[in-house]
Amino acid sequence: MVTLLRVLLDTREWRDFDVFLSHFTAAAGELAQMEGLAKYRTLTVSEATFERWYYGTGRPHPDSRRVLVHLLGHSIDELWSPAPDALTSAPASGRPGMSYTAPPDAAFGAGLHEMGRNAAMAARRAMAFAMGEERGQVGEETMGFLQDEVRRLAAAYVRVPLGTVLDDLISVQDETFRLLESGRARPVQLRDLYLIAALSSGMLAKAGHDLGDPSAAMMQARTAAVCADKAEHPAMGAWVRGLQSLISYWAERPTDALHYARQGQAGATSQNGTVTVWLYSLEACAASLLGDADTVTQATQRAADMREATVPDDLDALGGLFTFPRIRQDYYDVEAHVLLGHGDAQLLRRATQAADGSNDPDHTNWSFGPAAGARTNLALARLYTGDLDGAAEAVRPVLDLPADQHNAGIIHSARRVRTALLQPAFLDVPLARELREEIETFSRPTLALPR
Repeated sequence: MVTLLRVLLDTREWRDFDVFLSHFTAAAGELAQMEGLAKYRTLTVSEATFERWYYGTGRPHPDSRRVLVHLLGHSIDELWSPAPDALTSAPASGRPGMSYTAPPDAAFGAGLHEMGRNAAMAARRAMAFAMGEERGQVGEETMGFLQDEVRRLAAAYVRVPLGTVLDDLISVQDETFRLLESGRARPVQLRDLYLIAALSSGMLAKAGHDLGDPSAAMMQARTAAVCADKAEHPAMGAWVRGLQSLISYWAERPTDALHYARQGQAGATSQNGTVTVWLYSLEACAASLLGDADTVTQATQRAADMREATVPDDLDALGGLFTFPRIRQDYYDVEAHVLLGHGDAQLLRRATQAADGSNDPDHTNWSFGPAAGARTNLALARLYTGDLDGAAEAVRPVLDLPADQHNAGIIHSARRVRTALLQPAFLDVPLARELREEIETFSRPTLALPR
């Protein structure tokens, strides 16, 4: 089906994503001024979402709908309806713009970036067509596409800014829910679909957490728990409890964090994947916020013991968010002890090792969030020994992160350093004052994500 939206974009020569985006953001700015709503000033859209709109395979969220209606002068229902035949055959006219054509020098090997981008668009369009052809049933290609997408997004989530994967996550969840609700899935496919729904909902729960919205994060996590149970996948159910512990921990609800970590442990007694190590590491971190040093010691030792007995499972095979490598375990271990509020030379040495181990973005298990957390933990450990210059050096890479990586966990970690810099010994020191001011600026939420 060729929608009215598609015809209007072609007619106005807005098919090129960058051209469309310039008009979209300008229209959003006009709405912000007309209605006094600041949220529209930062409203944007990803290229993947634009492609879904263009081919009619996905509809926009409410804020984006209003912008499109303002921009194109038609209701959303009209824009997503089949275009009149007269329009689909009409010559291009209307407001000027740019449409994509192959670069003049493409034959000579130039314009590779543009060609690669458009090849990726064509691949998404082809997959949308294939899924449409299988609408009467849940075909093998549809299942394969969803499984491939979940695997790709799980690996990418920990390495790239949230804005680059959020739309695709929402799309996978929407498509999976649609297939489950359609009643067309064969019994043999239901477990796989429920597992995909659990995985995508779990990643969206993490997205809610990263955006500083624990309520939305917990709603997605509860959905993931239901789907994991329907999939009869105990390891995924345990992982979701770990995620709920993580959400509660960063929301300053340590008692809830401890509860979910232990609930996950109880449900993972027959599991041997790294999720078991994660659950004990989460228990240690929750206990540290409660000032329970004995539990911190016991839980970190239990995590170390579980590491020795680990046998990678299907969640570990996904990687990214769904595995708990040793470098993340080292980061959790140090954090649990640092947050008890004291340190010594041994803790400083372990904090240094954890930070150094997280420095290499080319490492298979590198993740920018834990890497930042390891740096802030090292800064705290150095402050405990009175090393202000060393703390400033440790936190510097965190403060230099681009705005699209300022997620809620990283901001919270930076604020811990700022709090430590309020100690009497540092209160009036110029360097400490400068760092506090810089962290305050850094801590202002800056993520502007597609709606």
